[in-house]
Amino acid sequence: MSDMFLFAEDTDEEIEVQKGVWKVLIVDDEPEVHAVTRLALNDFIFQEKGLSFISAHSGAEAKELFQKHNDIAVVLLDVVMETDEAGLDVAQYIRNELHNNFTRIILRTGQPGQAPERDVILNYDINDYKSKTELTAQKLFTVVIASLRSYRDIMVIEENRKGLEKIISASANLFTIRSLENFIEGIIQQLSSLLGGTKDAAYITSAVAAPNPIDILEPENFYLFTGKGEYQGQEGALLEEVVSGEGLIACKKALEEKSLVYGEEYVAAYCQGKHTNGALLYLSGIPRKMNLYDKNLLSIFSENVQIAFDNVLLTKDIEDSQREIIERLGTVINKDFCVGKRIQRIVEMCKVLSVEYGLSETQIETFSLALPLYDVGKLSVPKHILSKSGPLNEQEKASAKEHAQIGYDLLKGSRRQIIQSAAEIARDHHEHWDGNGYPRGLKGEEIHLYSRITAVADVYDALRSTLNYKEAWSLDKVLDTFAQARGKQFEPKLVDMLFANIEKFETIQRQYPEPVQ
Repeated sequence: MSDMFLFAEDTDEEIEVQKGVWKVLIVDDEPEVHAVTRLALNDFIFQEKGLSFISAHSGAEAKELFQKHNDIAVVLLDVVMETDEAGLDVAQYIRNELHNNFTRIILRTGQPGQAPERDVILNYDINDYKSKTELTAQKLFTVVIASLRSYRDIMVIEENRKGLEKIISASANLFTIRSLENFIEGIIQQLSSLLGGTKDAAYITSAVAAPNPIDILEPENFYLFTGKGEYQGQEGALLEEVVSGEGLIACKKALEEKSLVYGEEYVAAYCQGKHTNGALLYLSGIPRKMNLYDKNLLSIFSENVQIAFDNVLLTKDIEDSQREIIERLGTVINKDFCVGKRIQRIVEMCKVLSVEYGLSETQIETFSLALPLYDVGKLSVPKHILSKSGPLNEQEKASAKEHAQIGYDLLKGSRRQIIQSAAEIARDHHEHWDGNGYPRGLKGEEIHLYSRITAVADVYDALRSTLNYKEAWSLDKVLDTFAQARGKQFEPKLVDMLFANIEKFETIQRQYPEPVQ
């Protein structure tokens, strides 16, 4: 073997990272060390993956490379380079500044006395310490194997931690669509990690149809509910639009036979459902052949994951039924003085203002569920007053105003947040920002934000709609009215938000029109 070959000049050109490689960073100011290391590990294979070498010739260059690569498995780190402790500075940088606890650090030194092993092991988070004189090709091979095993196990634990973190964060609000997606994504992430990592994963079910997930059941069709890798961002697409070739054949076979179908790099697992047509878990890009343990794990998972999904579907059905009952009750309350979809319009307009105001998703959800009951007190108002086609006299006005307090009295005392909110909105949505409203004469922020928002949407819709006592006003006339009432009847900030979102309000008016008489 010629010296020219053994000590060939190292280049800074990056080796193309192919599928299935372990990244190894060599940090040393001696070019021949790079060449010898690459030569000694040239045919290295661990778990069907080779090595991809990256070179740095100084501590500063090593730090830059760690900023570019977040998946370096092992670093072979020289101690003495541009300074006597350059390598130790890099080790500190990896652990303390980048907070990278995954990369395995093998310290190599040609001057053991410069950095005594005992002191280095005690004071620095490194994983091995070797003198260059003792690091033969065989020992280098051994230490890299041991380091890669540690790195592999740590990354599996980290993947499981991330999956568990998703599940825990989703469990607090499991029964919303978004949290359900996170829950299933977390399970997929854990499972794919246990199988050695997968390139792509998809959870496919007949209970999902875009644009309204979990609302349409079509036994003959299956849709992507959530996915990672290649399938990420394709939620709501048909199975046939997402998976093709052998994968699609395997999926259809798994659905038909209600079984698990394995391929070289993929698996399609049918998940039995009690209340739906079941679902399909499809994993592709599996980096290694599945063993009996893997298949057993996948079988247990596919048998149980759909149970959780079914339970969520049932819970959502109950929640949707409750929502519909409240909405229908709100429609009945309003039927004597208006027709059409007034409740739906007010709910949607309040959502627009709530988002602009910065309310959380939970607050908006509670607000939306409570809104249909905001005029429940009108059930006590004589029908001849509600249906009167002309202006009300003073006595009739006084009788109509009583609906605010009556609505509160009907709803108060509940332990449920939605009903509590509905009670406050029913009582206070006629309060004015300047204190001249009723029934309590509240002023400014003494009025709950839900009631302040409802007041804007309620009046806007009433003015823009045809009611039994008036024709719909023009948009210009309505906006002029709100401009004059800004800071008096309505909170100035909300009036400004109305003006800024007037197109959205008008779109809602068109989406939920009054029926043709």
